[in-house]
This record gives sequence, C-alpha cells and structure tokens, in this order.
Amino acid sequence: MDKIIVNGGHQLNGTVEISGMKNAALPIIYACVLVGAKCTIENVPNVRDVALSLDILRGMGAIVNKINDTTVEIDCTDVKPGTSEPELAKKIRASYYLMGAELGRFKKSKVAFPGGCDFGGRPIDQHIKGFEMLGATVTSTCDYVEMTADEHEFYGTNIFFDIVTVGATMNVMLAAVLAKGNTIIENAAREPHIVDLANFLNTCGARISGAGTDVIKIKGVEKLRGSTYAIIPDMIEAGTYMVAAAATGGTIKVTNVIPKHLESISAKLEESGSIVEEFGDAVIVTGRSKIRKANVKTHPYPGFPTDMQPQMATLLCLASGVSYVSEGVYEKRFRYVDELKKMGASIKVDGRMAVIEGGLPLHGTDVVAVDLRAGVAMIIAGLVAEGTTTISNIHLIERGYDDVVGKFRSLGADIKKVSEPD
Repeated sequence: MDKIIVNGGHQLNGTVEISGMKNAALPIIYACVLVGAKCTIENVPNVRDVALSLDILRGMGAIVNKINDTTVEIDCTDVKPGTSEPELAKKIRASYYLMGAELGRFKKSKVAFPGGCDFGGRPIDQHIKGFEMLGATVTSTCDYVEMTADEHEFYGTNIFFDIVTVGATMNVMLAAVLAKGNTIIENAAREPHIVDLANFLNTCGARISGAGTDVIKIKGVEKLRGSTYAIIPDMIEAGTYMVAAAATGGTIKVTNVIPKHLESISAKLEESGSIVEEFGDAVIVTGRSKIRKANVKTHPYPGFPTDMQPQMATLLCLASGVSYVSEGVYEKRFRYVDELKKMGASIKVDGRMAVIEGGLPLHGTDVVAVDLRAGVAMIIAGLVAEGTTTISNIHLIERGYDDVVGKFRSLGADIKKVSEPD
C-alpha cells in the first residue's frame, strides 16, 4: 500500500508550475468521442483520472498516443458506442460524459453508472432530463444508463436546469452540439472548465455561445472536425499551493495560472492575513505569522469552490479565533474533519456547517485521505503539524494532483511517498 509521509515544521518557499485542469481535461477527452476524428490535446495533467479515461477510450476502439508528458493524440474515428468497460467506468465520475458524447454522435449510448468521490447525493437526474428533452429515450438500472434517439427526432430545445450543475451542463452541451436546430440551456453552471469545453468544441466546428454565463446557446451542426487544443490551468491545484504558502508562512510563486479564476480563493487568503500579488499568468502568496479567522461558504463559480473547502478549513485550524465554514454544494464534504481531529483540531460539524476553534497545535499521526481534496488537505495539515504525519489511501490524491510529492518537495517540504506491504 502506498502512503505519503510528511514531517512538519518546514516553511515552503519557491516557485511551482501548475498543470492542466483535471476537471477540464476529462470532459474534453470524452468529447473526442463526439468529434470522431483525430484530436491533439495539450497541457494534459498526468493524473490517475486522465490515465483511466484514456484506458476507457482505448477499450472502445480509440487510438491513443502520448506525444509527451503533457500532450496526447486521440483518434476516435472507429470508437464503438456502448462498449466502455463497466469496471473502469465505475471507478470515475467523469465517465458519465460518455453519455452525452455517444448520444450526440451515434444517437445511442450505454454507460455504467459513474463512480468517483463520495460526497453524498450526486444524482444524474438533470443529465437525464436534458437528454430526454432533446429527444432521447432513457432507461436505467442499478448498473447502467442506456439511451436511444431517432435521428429525425433529435432536436435542440430549451432546457432549464432545476439546480446549477456542472456535470449536466457539460453533458447536455455534448449531446446538443450535433442535434438539429438550436438548444438553449438556462440556469447553466459557469465554471471555467465549462468555458474550456465550449472553446474546444468550437475549435472542432461547434457553434456554442454564452459559456461562462447562466445561458448557453448551441446551434446544431452536422459534423465536427479534429483540432489541436490546450487545456486551461488547474485553479484548484493552484489554490492548494496558495493555501500551503499561507499555512506554512512562506512565499510561493504559483505560475501557469489564470488569476481571475482564483479571485475567490485570493480574497479569502487575504481576509485570513496572507498577501496575494497577481501578475499576468502567476500569483505570489506570502503567508504571515498570524493567521486571522474567516468565514467561508462554498458556492458554484464564481463563488468559493467546494473543491477548496478542506484545504481552507485546514488553514483556519491555525487561525486565531473561531471560524465558520458552510458547505453549499455537497452534503458529505466534511468527512475529513475526523482526520483533522485526530491531529488535534477542534472542529464541530452540524449538517453543512463546521465551526472551527483555531489556534490549537496540530500533531502528526496516521490519517486517511477520504477523498481527493481531503487527501491534499491532510498534506497541508502534515506540513504544519509537530512530528510525522502518515497519509494512506493516497490513490485518491493522485486522481487529481500531478506529481504532488515532487512539487511539494521542490518547495522545501519534507515529504516522501513510500510503498508498504498490504
């Protein structure tokens, strides 16, 4: 079993380069099925979810060539719909993008129910609602979602989501690109990776406007063409290293970023006492010896991201006074709190609210990564704890962080990955 071991007490300083965004790379990789031609994707992060997704496409008949560490060539010309390996698809949440991609191109789809981190109820009812409104017939079991549509009855329409949902927004975009007529998606999510998916599809010949607002308009086209496209930087990876600078009192220059995507994170770091300087494609975060309390509530973009909530809560464990963290997206996001409490944190959770009594010293111990972002929060906690912290279940961290141990070590962390017998 692989573990990460962190020895605390080392201030982080230096420069770290951010990889491509996992949450943008995954839908774009699956969108290659919709394109049905050769696509070259650049700035692809080297993370487990990407590797798994490429394996899924290979199993469906795609030709996948890795050009270099960050560039992959994907040719989905001969992909067969409904052939994704169920056991692979169940391991990753993003496999559900196959539904929209297969439906759009082939007018039929069969995909196993997706997996991913457990944050409580993460239904796909809004995805299905969108597919049905486009003209698909959807049947589902406890294992699969299967869809068919008549080529002559698959038409664009007006779709209003009952809630703001990133996954359904992107999935319906995929399905609608090759539908006849016009589709309008209202109450759409606004995250940067939605804009990135739209930009990729537009380079392939799609006609999408409004991505990044709550109304997305899609004019159906007959076919798409291959293209070369570079993934945007990962705002969550960037935010993680920004918080690490604040927690350890160091100065870190975070490069290859889009500062506008980081505004909500920067604002909370400044509120808690850090100095954040913005440049064209970089930010510099300088932590201070005294961390101030702050209140955080997660919201869909452009609000404070739920994927930064565990990291920020860890920082607030070090602050003077009482901080309040409210979760506005996922009901089970606070499962990591028990791990922080093992390290000496004082946190009380009531539903979707956590009350953090800061200023108590953390001490190293054995902890578990209960999900992707919670896992990297354990690394941050280990960096500031007295003694040694051993983190298990680290495959969840590696799902979304490219060379996390190497990057932290380059900043001065005493951290290593070890393999132990199961």
